[in-house]
Amino acid sequence: MSLNKYDTMVDALRDLRRQGYRHSFTFDNGRLIAVESKKAYERPEVVIVEFHRFEGMSNPGDSSIVFAIECADGTRGTVVSSYGHQANLKLVAFMDKVRIKERQE
Repeated sequence: MSLNKYDTMVDALRDLRRQGYRHSFTFDNGRLIAVESKKAYERPEVVIVEFHRFEGMSNPGDSSIVFAIECADGTRGTVVSSYGHQANLKLVAFMDKVRIKERQE
């Protein structure tokens, strides 16, 4: 669920790390890759817990989204994607098909 509770992407990444989203992910060959362990995750193994969008202060085209994710093996972390004209369209398509975890309050 998108909470949009952070002023900056740096604030979001710092707070999510404190919450246990310690791993950073990249995208390669249709899979998310944990930077530290190099373990690869297919789409069915990933759940989006929350996401936050940020627009560039000086350039509206400089926009990004931070995804907090959980993997089937318990690995938790973040992946950052640009959106707009600088977007990695393959990553965007991948994340668009990832299940979003229902928020429990």
